[in-house]
Amino acid sequence: MEEKKRGTVENDLEYQNGVIMDVDANPDNSRDVSRISPADNHTRAIILQEEADEIARTHEVIREVLGRLIIGNEQLIEHILTALLSGGHILIEGAPGTAKTSIAKAIAHLTSCEFSRVQAAVDTQPTDIIGVNIFNQNTRQFEFKKGPVFTNILMIDEINRLSPKTQSAFIEAMSEQQITVDGVTTSLASPFFVIATQNPYEFEGTFPLIEVQRDRFMFCHKSNYMDAENELLIIDRADEGQLDWSRFQDVQKPVMSASDIRYYRERIHHVYLGEQVKQYIRDIILATRSHSDIHLGASSRASLAFVRGGKAVAALNGRTFVIPDDIKGLAPVILNHRFILSREANIANITSMKVIREILDTTGVP
Repeated sequence: MEEKKRGTVENDLEYQNGVIMDVDANPDNSRDVSRISPADNHTRAIILQEEADEIARTHEVIREVLGRLIIGNEQLIEHILTALLSGGHILIEGAPGTAKTSIAKAIAHLTSCEFSRVQAAVDTQPTDIIGVNIFNQNTRQFEFKKGPVFTNILMIDEINRLSPKTQSAFIEAMSEQQITVDGVTTSLASPFFVIATQNPYEFEGTFPLIEVQRDRFMFCHKSNYMDAENELLIIDRADEGQLDWSRFQDVQKPVMSASDIRYYRERIHHVYLGEQVKQYIRDIILATRSHSDIHLGASSRASLAFVRGGKAVAALNGRTFVIPDDIKGLAPVILNHRFILSREANIANITSMKVIREILDTTGVP
């Protein structure tokens, strides 16, 4: 028996060769794996270990390849991959020119996914995105012309330039992976993944995202400018011609496919989530609803994001189980767009990140 991994799971569980073993159910720790029933949670971990290793290896390859084209932004890349493999969507807030579009295109290329991009504008209509029925005079019938939403990876630049009416057109697509036009429902491709950006420093001609739309994004990542070292590295690589997108696309082959993403998503669902980690998630969510600086706390959709995101992070790191650090690391990108600060907190210039840090510092870690 290997030494028990500290700070990762409940006290009544131990690990042997990366597999969860129930100590109470088998005091002598000699449980016969061949007699475990298919319904047993531990069977899932036994089956998943090799698959978790495969996911982790693919993750490392993607990180290494992207590092040749993208400077910095390691955390953003991690959040995009986590959201992609857990079936969520990501909102990126930051100034223009921080490689958001390049990262999205590169990930679409490496995963063999179809990619579409929408440059949002004030006059963009819902039909410009989801599609429209057009009357064909030859056939005397209406024909549906698909919009850019019919893709695998959809990037929406400056989503806050869309009117609330157009923003609402995404709600059904993002939550149910389908769209409805003139009473006819059409399924979208699988996987369907939305990467949306918005510039928080520009207010003219913009519309704040409606709360229900913000809540549909699994993560909200705050993107910043490069530090001095990475800025110089960008200049050096540009001077050497190493940041050419066309060259990258021609030379670099995909490392996985859309079917791989579907398969990984299904397997990630079976990553083990212990009872104490579940309670830790619950305590964090409840803390947002009782904090004195928060007017409206996080919804249960945040709990679901922690579950799905935590499992994806575990698999990306080659583990078959979620640890509290997985949850803690995701808290900023899951919570910072899901609660509303009180008026007093806004007057005192208290930020969402400060509140999140307080919640994490005061919530007991299992």
